[in-house]
Amino acid sequence: MTAGVGSAGGEAGSAKDHDGPGHADDASSANAAVSLTAPSICWYGDDFTGATDTLAEVARAGLRGLLFLGVPTPEQLRRAGPLDAIGIAGAARAMSPADMETELRSVGRFMAGTGARVLHYKCCSTFDSAPHVGSIGVAIRELRRHLPNRLVPIVGGQPSIGRYCSFAQLFARAGAAPEVYRIDRHPVMSQHPVTPMHEADLRRHLAAQGLEGIRSVPHIAYPRLRGAGDAGASGAMGASGATGAMGAMGANDVAQLDAWIEDLINTSDGPVLFDVTGDEQLAVIGRLIWRAAASAPLLAVGPSSVQQALARAAAFERDASVFQRNQAVAGPDGHAAAHGGKMAARDAATSLFSGVVPLAPASGPVLVMAGSLSPVTARQISASTRYKHQPLQVQALLASPAYVAEQIQSAVAALAQGHNVLVHTDRPEQAVTSDEAASTARATAQLAAAIITASAQAGTRLARVGIAGGDTSSQATLALGLWGLQFRCVLAPGVTVSVARSDDPVVDGVELMLKGGQMGGDDLFDRLVVGVG
Repeated sequence: MTAGVGSAGGEAGSAKDHDGPGHADDASSANAAVSLTAPSICWYGDDFTGATDTLAEVARAGLRGLLFLGVPTPEQLRRAGPLDAIGIAGAARAMSPADMETELRSVGRFMAGTGARVLHYKCCSTFDSAPHVGSIGVAIRELRRHLPNRLVPIVGGQPSIGRYCSFAQLFARAGAAPEVYRIDRHPVMSQHPVTPMHEADLRRHLAAQGLEGIRSVPHIAYPRLRGAGDAGASGAMGASGATGAMGAMGANDVAQLDAWIEDLINTSDGPVLFDVTGDEQLAVIGRLIWRAAASAPLLAVGPSSVQQALARAAAFERDASVFQRNQAVAGPDGHAAAHGGKMAARDAATSLFSGVVPLAPASGPVLVMAGSLSPVTARQISASTRYKHQPLQVQALLASPAYVAEQIQSAVAALAQGHNVLVHTDRPEQAVTSDEAASTARATAQLAAAIITASAQAGTRLARVGIAGGDTSSQATLALGLWGLQFRCVLAPGVTVSVARSDDPVVDGVELMLKGGQMGGDDLFDRLVVGVG
C-alpha cells in the first residue's frame, strides 16, 4: 500500500504546533482518549444531513465511524470504541463568519489532535454559501491554521448524486430528474431563500468569500486512464468495480500517474479545485490526497465525493497488492492474477457493505417532519400514500403556543392508533427571509421532538423517524438531545438512515432519517415505511 493511504501514523504534529500563539487546547483531554487508536480521517459536516451522507460513505468503505453532534467528550469517545473515522455534524452552513470561526476553532484543534491524516470539511454538493452566511472561505481559513500542509484540495463534483464540475463550472440535477443545470440557472439553487447561487465558476464564487488564488485542475489535464478494453493482461487488476478504469492500469501507467501527482503537489501552495465529470476521476484525486497527506496532515474540502475519492484510492491499493502477489505466483501468463483480481473484487464488495443490514419494514408507526420548502420535498409529500397528512400553518406555529399544543395532541393521537404521520409546513405565498427560514426550522424541529416525547409518554415509543430539510434536521438533532449518530443504511442517494445515540432512552436507538431538501425520489417517504432490500 502506498505510504499514507489509510495510515493514521506518520508525521502529524500536535495541534499546538500549528495553532499559533494564544490558542489553548481545550480539547486536549478528548484527544488523549483517542491518541492510542488514531483515526485516519476526520470530517466536519456544515449541516447535519450532509454529515450523515458522509457517514454513509465512510461505512461503505468498510471503516468504523461515528458522527458526533459536537466535539466529543472523553466519555463519548470511550463509549464509541476504536474508530477509523470521526465525524462532527455542525451547523456552519447557517452561521455568520464570526460564529463559524468560534465553532471551527475548537473543531480544528480537536481533529488535528487526533492524529488523522485528512480533515474533510464537508460542504453542500451545490456549494451554496455566501460571504455573510455559511462561508466556505471562512471555514478554509480557520481550519487550515490547525494543519501543517499548505495544499487544500477542493473536490468540485459528486457524480453519484448528479453534481459535476467542468472547467471550474458547477452543474447539478434538480432532485431525481435527469436534467442537469448550470448552478446559476438551477431552478432551485439559483433561487435558494438564504444562499442563492448566482455564480457557476467556483473560483469566483469562493473568491467572493475571501479565498483568492484558487488553482483549477480541469478534467482534461488528468492522466488518461485506460479502460478495460485496451488494458491487456493488466486488466485483471481492474476486476473490482470500486476503482473503475484506474484498476486497469499497468505498472508504467501507475508510475506516470504518480509522477503527475507529485508534480502537482510540489507546484501547489494553497487551494486547488479539481474538476469531477465522472466517477473514474475520483480514484486519481483520492490518490493525490493520500499522497499529500503522507507528508503532513491536510484539509480537504467538498461534498461526500471527498470520502468516495479516498475510498477508491484505497481500494485500488488493495487490488494492486493482490495483483502483485498473484503475479509472483503465476508468472507471466497471468492466469492466477486474473483469479486474484476476481477475489479482490469479492473482497472489496464484502468490505464495502459489511455489517449493512437492509432496512426492514417499520414495525410500528413512523413520524416524518417535513420543514423543507424545496419543490423536491413538496413532490415527496404529494406522492406519499402511507401517512396521515398533518399540514402546518407556519405563522400559527411561530405565534401560538395553543396551536402548537393542538398539533402535538393530534399527531400523538394518530400515532397511538397505529397511523404513520407526516407533518409538513405549508408553502408561503411569497419568498421568506433567512430569519423566517431559521425560525421555521427551529419551530418544526422542536415540534418533532415534542411529538416524540409526548408519544412515548402516552405509551407509543417511536422506533423510526424522518426529518426533511437541512436546517430542520440540524435543529432536530439538538432538540432531541443527541450526542451521536451511527450508520444504519442508505435509503436513497444522498439520504442516510442513522441510529440515534443519546442519554435519553426515549431517543437512543431510534432509526433516524435526515434529508436535505433536494435529496431523494418522489417515493422517499413511503420507502421509509416499507423499507429497502
